[in-house]
Amino acid sequence: QVQLVESGGGLVQAGGSLRLSCIASRLSFSIMRWYRQAPGKERELVADISFGRNTNYADSVKGRFTASKDNAKNTMYLQMNSLKPEDTAIYYCNMCRLPNCYWGQGTQVTVSS
Repeated sequence: QVQLVESGGGLVQAGGSLRLSCIASRLSFSIMRWYRQAPGKERELVADISFGRNTNYADSVKGRFTASKDNAKNTMYLQMNSLKPEDTAIYYCNMCRLPNCYWGQGTQVTVSS
């Protein structure tokens, strides 16, 4: 059973920073992504650092968020700087070793104005 464990969420003032981590219990993954879901909204893709692809970001976070990974540790990160109240959401990591995909439990990020 593969498990993804997220950490690093919390409450921060606008302009602040947070770093999210997502650790997989085992296996390596070809697809590694961060999503978020704000109250009343659909889940949206925030960053894609899949193997063999250029890193892609949602327009709303470009220049502020940086995704990275450590394949040897089955871990990926999301460094979030210059946070805005509209970044408030539950953030989920998603990793796939096709055809199987796995989700983290989600970590709450709240940005106060």
